[in-house]
Amino acid sequence: MRHILSILLENEAGALSRVAGLFSARNYNIESLTVAPTEDKTLSRMTIVTTGSDDIIEQITKQLNKLIDVVKVIDLNESDHIERELMLIKVRATGKDREEMKRMAEIFRGHIIDVTEKTYTIEMTGPGHKLDAFIKAIDPALILETVRTGASGIGRGERILKV
Repeated sequence: MRHILSILLENEAGALSRVAGLFSARNYNIESLTVAPTEDKTLSRMTIVTTGSDDIIEQITKQLNKLIDVVKVIDLNESDHIERELMLIKVRATGKDREEMKRMAEIFRGHIIDVTEKTYTIEMTGPGHKLDAFIKAIDPALILETVRTGASGIGRGERILKV
């Protein structure tokens, strides 16, 4: 089962390496990983998407909590959460494909952020399955390049990850 782990860790050199090393040493796969500073400059927030049984996720959480850089870990899948991902996709947009690509971007609530004579670059945010659906909905031959950030998530309502 897919899990999203939200980790609060010290904003210090090597912290990311130690977390990634833990996954590597135990042969756990990281599907996506995002890290950015928080409102507290001494802390960063890391979001890791991984898969595994409940026992494996419990083991990963215990191992993460043992790392000196890790302040707090929560599994966002344990309760309601909001998940988003950013995708930039550059597509060929010439002739009749130009209007069709514009229409598809609007249907999926994407934004065309760069226009040339032959291409559009479209910005899309949303859950990963929405971004996947957009890619499936357009002609694969029109896709020139795709960049995705990986998932970021936050608990809904009163649930917060804070020291």
